[in-house]
Amino acid sequence: MAPDSSFPRNASFALLRESQDTRVRTRLGGIYYLLAWLLTWGFSAAPAAMPLLGTLGSLFFAAMLALRWLHRLPPQQSDGCLRQWIDRHWALILTTSLGWGLTHAWVLLHPEFAPSRMIATLSTVAFSTAMAFNFPMRKARCVTAILLLYAPGLVALASQWASQEALAVTLGFYLSYLLLALTRSHREYHATLAMEQQLVDQRERFDQLSRTDSLTQLGNRLQFNGLFPSMVASARRQGTPLSLVLLDIDFFKRINDEHGHSSGDACLSDFAERMRRVFRRESDALLRLGGEEFGVLMPGATLDEASALAERFRAELASDGCELHGRRLPITASLGVGSFDPARDDSPEAFFKRVDDALYRAKSEGRDRLALAAPA
Repeated sequence: MAPDSSFPRNASFALLRESQDTRVRTRLGGIYYLLAWLLTWGFSAAPAAMPLLGTLGSLFFAAMLALRWLHRLPPQQSDGCLRQWIDRHWALILTTSLGWGLTHAWVLLHPEFAPSRMIATLSTVAFSTAMAFNFPMRKARCVTAILLLYAPGLVALASQWASQEALAVTLGFYLSYLLLALTRSHREYHATLAMEQQLVDQRERFDQLSRTDSLTQLGNRLQFNGLFPSMVASARRQGTPLSLVLLDIDFFKRINDEHGHSSGDACLSDFAERMRRVFRRESDALLRLGGEEFGVLMPGATLDEASALAERFRAELASDGCELHGRRLPITASLGVGSFDPARDDSPEAFFKRVDDALYRAKSEGRDRLALAAPA
């Protein structure tokens, strides 16, 4: 089935929400079709004389109920999987609707159901009303379901127009109300969905801002605190390399004192841009840890690979300096580089300390140099 043209374009959130709503709203409804049939059959003129019909009807609606309950949301909630799930679940809904519509028509046409016709008719009204207000996500499919519930009964009443004119006209008027109510419910559902999408987008933007350094647009300390333990855990679990590079701009306070804080900010931004040019792997996480201290998390990189990139960065920085107001300002950095060793690093803190100690060793040995983390 093709999706309705009015379906929201931002499908990921909308599909997940629609799937969840459909799943929740359809679980309870299935049992009432079975109960309505049992009442219709049980209060007929001679239910004992129709054991096969009663049993077949009960088995059909019980099967539809079971299939609804067993049709769980897919574990992989991609757009394609969710669309497929929605299509299949609507197939169950439409099949149940057609089953009840034909049942209602049968009851209206056969005299043995005369005592229970009102039960079947009221059930049809109840089911179609529930459909209009509970399943407005897909308007075209909901209209189809309502017509499947209603149309067979209206055709049966039309065939008995002389005696059923009042009931047929009344049900026809109520059908027009349901279609109008469905249009309003459809509009309100998607308006609510759009509002929730905006809230989700805003929350994601605020979360991103809270984890991003406003000056350099690198990740901040909060992001590092979230990434670092999970990357260490992943490296330990999968046995893959993980390297960490810590960088500290040498004598940065002197730049602020001699050239002003705006110039210092310009140097920090230039430093971050240089990091982006050197540490270019998609998996690398570039971070400003605070002040003039920076870090690079490099999952999948060995110590040799990380130290080679770090040394390239140090050498280019020392050679080119920082561009400031059209001129080059000499600037260097000290770096500590280490690779996670599960046999020695019993915690993320222990791994970080080894690399941090290497950074301070590089600074104490004269700055503008790289030091490798010593074994634990």
